[in-house]
Order: sequence, then structure tokens, then C-alpha cells
Amino acid sequence: MRAFIFPGQGSQSVGMGSALAEACRTARDTFAEVDEALGQNLFKLMRDGPDEELRLTENAQPGIMAHSLAVFRALTRDGGVELKKAANFVAGHSLGEYSALCAAGTFDLSTTAKLLKLRGQAMQAAVPVGKGAMAALLGADIELATRIANAAAEGEICTVANDNDPSQVVISGDKGAIDRAVEIAKDIGAKRAVLLPVSAPFHCSLMQPAAEAMQDALSYVVLEPPVVPLFANVTAEPTTDPDTIRNQLVEQVTAMVRWRESVANMAAAGVGQFIEVGGKVLGPMVKRIAPDAEVSSLISIDDIEAMAKELH
Repeated sequence: MRAFIFPGQGSQSVGMGSALAEACRTARDTFAEVDEALGQNLFKLMRDGPDEELRLTENAQPGIMAHSLAVFRALTRDGGVELKKAANFVAGHSLGEYSALCAAGTFDLSTTAKLLKLRGQAMQAAVPVGKGAMAALLGADIELATRIANAAAEGEICTVANDNDPSQVVISGDKGAIDRAVEIAKDIGAKRAVLLPVSAPFHCSLMQPAAEAMQDALSYVVLEPPVVPLFANVTAEPTTDPDTIRNQLVEQVTAMVRWRESVANMAAAGVGQFIEVGGKVLGPMVKRIAPDAEVSSLISIDDIEAMAKELH
């Protein structure tokens, strides 16, 4: 069995998609479609930077999705691969869940781009810059990370945001609490704690205003059932029900990303091959969760053409 997985924020880099756009008309058309939907020359920003502008949440989120979908369309439209036949599940890390749903036909590309632009703006607006922070705890599992977060909270918000794999957990919350967590993490048993270069504290209760903005936006959107089940971040379980997916996308803004459990559950369901579409960040996590799984990363036209051959 096979799953297509889609990366989240942090996988952006200046130059992303430019070689693919040069090699592939379908990719160029995908980037142009996103630009038109947003009324913004996002692809130029992805190609040329500057990095600090691309890193802004409202640009990074639709940009990462556009890159994943350019790769996905090159594989399916040019490579003749049909998702329904090629994959048993899709999943995405945080915003990657929108990329996965777009690939699986729940949203069209234009709607996905607009939702992610809004999601990025709402997340950025939810917490004043400098008030929140996130940190990666390395050499910590979820139990240890929860202990560190609880010890550092001191009445402020400090919670697990991303349970990425058995050795990497991300915490999120008020800046003071996250700074305290970074200071005490080693003493409590983590190998290292690193503040992340993010502009807001994602996946914690401070994001409630953004969750409300997404609830409003998603209430106007028609969701089609995905052609293959989505393993959702908030439950680490598969679903194809549009109303469930809509509710989970709202909940996902403030809830923990249960990536480790999602991959473990997919592996337990029989998935032996994970294909990361448009990134190289999830593959190493998958290998730490399911060491026997085969992991591929699709970024270049060569990657795409080789995978198209393999899947035929």
C-alpha cells in the first residue's frame, strides 16, 4: 500500500519550483493559476525571494502548496498517474493537509490557494509579533515534551504543537514560557531545544481567532469527498466525509499535529511506501517512525519521471 504525503511550513526556500517550471509546462500553468487566484505574483517571490518575504506565513503557506501541486500535477497529468489507483491514502503536515485535499479533489487549486492565504493572514494576526514562540525539542518524545511544557508554563500557554516523530516534538505558546522551556529542556532530559524562526505560535490555543476565521471561510466552501481517504492531523485516523474534514480543518489550527501517530497508523494499516510530494522534510520523520517503510521525495522533473515509470 502507498500514501502520498505533503510537507508543511518550514519547507519553503527561495528558488523553489523554478527548475521544475523551466522543465515543465504543467508546473508553469499551476504557478500561474495560483498567482491569478491570489492576485499576487507569488511565483516570482518563490523563485527570486527575498527570503524574509517568502517566510511570511501568508506567502509561505500558499507557496508551499503551489509547489506541491505543481509536482503532483506533473506526475498525474504529464506522467499519467491516477491518484485513486496509485495511492491508498493522502496526508499532509499542517498546511500540507490542504495540499493533500487539493490533490485528492476536495478543493480546487484556486480555492485552496485563497484558503491558505487567509489562513496565513489569520494566524499571523491572531498573536502580536513577539508575543508567541515555538521551539523544537530534539531527543524528546511526546511524554517528555509534555513534561517540559508543563514545567515551563507557569500560568502561560505552553503546549505540544507537533508530535513529529519519536525524537522530535515541537512546542508552542507564549514567548516567556517557550523561552523557559528551552532553558530547562536539557535538565529534564531532552538532547537539545531550539527556538524556531516562525512568526507566530501555531497549533496552540493562542490561535483561536485564526480558527474562527477559518470556520467562517470554510462555511462558504463546497468540499467534495477526497478520492482516497485523508489521514487527518487532529485524529491520526482516515476520513472521506466532507463535513468531518471541514470541522477538522478548523480544529487543526489550535490542535496538535499528530504526525507520528498518523504515519504509525498508516504503516499499521499496511502502507509500505510513502511518497513526499514537493519536499524532503517528512521523509526522514517517516523513517524514524516506520523504519521499514520505503520513502521517496518528488521535487525535480527527474524524480517525477522516474516515479511515473514506477507507478505504471
